[in-house]
Amino acid sequence: MALTLGLTSFVAQAAEQASPGDVISHIEKALIEIKNSDFSAAQVQLKSARFASDTLSSSDAAKRAHAALIQGQIQAKKGDINKATEELNQAIALFKSL
Repeated sequence: MALTLGLTSFVAQAAEQASPGDVISHIEKALIEIKNSDFSAAQVQLKSARFASDTLSSSDAAKRAHAALIQGQIQAKKGDINKATEELNQAIALFKSL
């Protein structure tokens, strides 16, 4: 029964459309973790941001913002603080424009 309730909750959350603000919040948290060189915690936030970003519209601006988010995540995985920060700040700017 607990498994059923957990799955129901997950499906309900997945069905909800995230807002650009939700994505930005996760990216900002990831940036803090990146600046602290805690790349594992940053990856958790970036995965959440990508999941939320997937629920946004498929406009060209949303696609560019999502692409910048992915590039930021790649740079964070490499441990490149400067490039990750640059890409993620660009993603934030693009998500703000949605």
